[in-house]
Amino acid sequence: MDRLTTGGTTSPGGNTNPLTNPATAAKLESAAQTAHQTVDKVAERTATQVERLSGAAHQAVDSAAHGATSAANWASSIPEQAAQAQTRITEAACTSIRARPLAAVTGALVAGYLLGRLARF
Repeated sequence: MDRLTTGGTTSPGGNTNPLTNPATAAKLESAAQTAHQTVDKVAERTATQVERLSGAAHQAVDSAAHGATSAANWASSIPEQAAQAQTRITEAACTSIRARPLAAVTGALVAGYLLGRLARF
């Protein structure tokens, strides 16, 4: 009685390894090529989608950066605008006091008196 070391049956040609059988090897090669082509197609589609999503992400980041830059420019102009408003108000007050000094002093005295009375409550 002869024992087989591969655990399989012997083919008609005496070959016990199915991988060395030409028909089986051809089927395996065909399956491997099909699998390889499928993986290549999936990789190509995935790369295209990743590239598209990357472009969308870059566009969103650029848009956010543009908005942040605009907001920063606007916020940095506020102190300058406040300083200009303060200068205009101060110049207007000085012009008014120079034009009517007696009325300005009288108005300041009346305002001080009224504030003093309100502070007593």
